[in-house]
Amino acid sequence: MSGLTIRRYENDDDEAVKEIFTMGMSEHVPSSFVHLLKQPLTQMILMGTFCALMASSKSFLLPVVAVTLLLAGAKQLIGYLFSSYINESLKKDLNRIRETYLESKDACFWVAESDGRVVGTVGCLPCKTQPGCIELKRLSVRRSHRGLGIAKALSRTVGDFTRERGFPAVILYTSVVQTDAQKLYEHLGYKRLREFVIPETIAKLTNFTVIEYRLDLNAGGEKDD
Repeated sequence: MSGLTIRRYENDDDEAVKEIFTMGMSEHVPSSFVHLLKQPLTQMILMGTFCALMASSKSFLLPVVAVTLLLAGAKQLIGYLFSSYINESLKKDLNRIRETYLESKDACFWVAESDGRVVGTVGCLPCKTQPGCIELKRLSVRRSHRGLGIAKALSRTVGDFTRERGFPAVILYTSVVQTDAQKLYEHLGYKRLREFVIPETIAKLTNFTVIEYRLDLNAGGEKDD
């Protein structure tokens, strides 16, 4: 992309980084709600509620209202869960990017800048679940700048960083609802290692799956295009 620069994070980038991450995560609320509606347990609850109220009240309006309220509550719950994750992520590392990424060994954080505006972010840290590997984190691009190859460039920056430091692979985690991210990673040569449901109760009830990917750099690295 013409005019695109990928550089290390600077303190003045703080607000832009948080904004890009927050907006990017919030975009997954609708797809997560659809995922919830597809689950057998959700469908059973909605259908059971409708049928029970229909049989007991002999009214069509009451079960319709009840199901509508259940759906509205479910959507609010999904929104709350994403807000909680965003706040947790801010506290965990995005409120202290320099300390977490730039002052730590084998870690870094970059931004993509276009025409003087920060439009994308990515970071990496030593992976806790796969010792000896680097974990790609916080990859996000502004909606207005997607489809321009920025996410690929940021991903490859992490790959180059990992290779230069002699690590054999990049590990990353994404969710079942982030289908565009899955396509990107697989296009770049990442392989699915496993899928698992996160341990929180609501995640188990909704079958919210996390996917672990690995890019083996010794096996040829990332694909070109």
